[in-house]
Formats: sequence, C-alpha cells, structure tokens
Amino acid sequence: MKNNDLARYRANLEGERDAVFLYGKLAASEPNPDLAGVYTRLAGTEARHVSFWEGKIVEAGAAVPPFKPSFNARLQARYAKRYGAQSVVSSIARVEGKAAGSYDGQPEAEAAGLASEERSHARVFGALAAASGGLAGGEVARFEGRHRSGGNALRAGTLGANDGLLSVYSLVMGVAGAGVGKREILVTGIAGLLAGALSMALGEWISVQSSRELYERQIGIERDELADSPEEEMEELALIYRAKGLEPGMARATAERIIARGGESALDTLVREELSIDPKELGGSAWEAAITSFGLFAVGALIPVLPYAFFSGQAAILASTLSSVVGLFGIGALTTLMTGKNPLLHGLRHVLIGLMAAAVTFGIGRLIGGSFPL
Repeated sequence: MKNNDLARYRANLEGERDAVFLYGKLAASEPNPDLAGVYTRLAGTEARHVSFWEGKIVEAGAAVPPFKPSFNARLQARYAKRYGAQSVVSSIARVEGKAAGSYDGQPEAEAAGLASEERSHARVFGALAAASGGLAGGEVARFEGRHRSGGNALRAGTLGANDGLLSVYSLVMGVAGAGVGKREILVTGIAGLLAGALSMALGEWISVQSSRELYERQIGIERDELADSPEEEMEELALIYRAKGLEPGMARATAERIIARGGESALDTLVREELSIDPKELGGSAWEAAITSFGLFAVGALIPVLPYAFFSGQAAILASTLSSVVGLFGIGALTTLMTGKNPLLHGLRHVLIGLMAAAVTFGIGRLIGGSFPL
C-alpha cells in the first residue's frame, strides 16, 4: 500500500461524506415529497460509497478520520435550509458535472461500480437543475454534451465568409497603406486567402471531429451503464420524463417499458434523452464543415482582393472598399436568418466594424511605410 493511495482514499471519503451530508439536508428542506425522495435515494448511494472507502482505509491499516463537513457543504446546506433546495441545485449540478469522471482511472472505484454511479448522479442533478421549479416544470432536461441545432454547414459557411472578407480586407488595406505596388498587394491578399482558408478548414474539421469522438465516447459509456446498471438507468429516465411534466407513475412505467426492450432501442432513447445527442448525426460531418468553411472563406476573401487585379492606386483602394462594404452588409444581413434580428441593422453593424478595422490597419500601414520606406 502506497501513501498516495491512502491519501486518495481519504480524499474520496471526504467528498462522499460531504455528499451524504448535503443530500440529506436537501431532502429535509424540500417540500416536494417526490424531490425529497430523489435526494434521499442519492444520499443512500453516497452512503454506500462512504462505507466502501472507509473499508479501504481500514484495509490499509489506518484509522478512519472523524467527519466534519467542509465549509462549502455547510454553506450550501445553510442556503438550502433558508431558501429551499432548488436554490443550490444548479451549483451542485456544476460540481457533480466536473466530478463525474473523478473515479475514472481508479481501479477500486471502477471495479465497484462507483464511477458509473457518480456519472449517474451528475446527470440526475443536471435534470433537476434544468427543470425550472422542480420536477413539476415542463422544461426538457439536458445533460452531458453540447446541444446542437444541426446547422454546422451554415454556421461554418457564414463565419468563414465573414472572417475571410474582414481579415483579408484589413490585410490588403494595411499593405496598401504602406504604399506598396499593385502586384505586392495581390500576392499578399492571395497568400492571406489561402492561409486563412486552410486554417479555417482545419479548425472546423478538428472541432467537429472532436465533438463526434466525444459523443461516441459518451454513447459507449451509456451502453456500458445500460448493461451494468439497467435499474439505475431506468430511474434516471423516469426522472427525465417527470422533469418533462409526466406524472410520477406514468414516467416510471414509460421508463420501465423502454429499458425492458433493451438493446439499441433502449440505448437510442437514453442517448437522446440523457445526452441530447442524435446518434445518427453525432455533431454533423467534419468534412462538410471543413470544405464549406474553406470555400466560403475563400469567396469572402476574394471580394477585397479581386479589384486589385483590374485597378491600381487610389482607384483600387476605393473599389476594394466599395465591394467589401457590399459584401459585409450582405453577410451581416444573412446572419439574421439564424438569429432572427433586423437585417438592416446587422448589415450596417458589419459594415461599421469592417471599416473601422480597415481604417486601423491602413493607418498602421501608412505609419510603418512612412517610417521604414519599402
């Protein structure tokens, strides 16, 4: 037995004892008997964890330390007593969410099933926090993972075009302010176009692919928990349906029927309800987002660069600015398809931001060009 193992056992014990203490206080301060029952059940699970770690400490030949609730646990218990359990549920949900993987990699905890139970508790508190006013609320509980609207391609495309136009317009204006020739401005603009488009595409691919891998891992964890603890998963699913507004009896009966089906059907329901993940999408296509982002960035970047292929000097600067103003206004108005805001105001806002950025870079370019003649 290593000293760091004993220290880990004691730290785990302290956390579990705090949870038993706090969940018991929540149950005592909760007027809704259904909610109070949930807190009592959670406290019972944590009490088993306490016994487990106490046993590990004894096996290591050490004495079990006396229990004193932490300052944070006592503070939350005091808030719950004064303002009601719901006043601290969101805070506990955040803590539980961060601690959901605390037992991962601890062989004793994983073998005893403690890791899966802690992840279960994180999801339960996520449901309680999401259900406004307790389980009688009608809001949909959302758990681990990111809620997606399914607009990866549109989002990536709009952002790509906006970034391409704004960044390359500012770039060519900075170079033009330095007083270099038409050819140098064209080369700089095209280089900025390619560098930015490749960077955007790679960033989108990594972002979406990482999300897919995260979702796949979460689904794998859910599959294991369904196989190992179907009763626990049924309780969680019943709680979700109660958070959606179903009566307790109906919520439990529905959850029991779904879990009884087993297999991919039950897993599909759990993944959708607990994780807010559509197993058929998993965050969208990484390649679709990357290609769309690359193409739209390049299109946006061409708007301020292309005039330099036909004009030079002040005429090129004016043509680039006019085409960029039109492009910025169009992109700003286009974003309102997703936000529902006023297209005229958003278009003008984009134009104002773009002109300010270009003015700054043009001024810096003029300053540098005058100080260090090229």
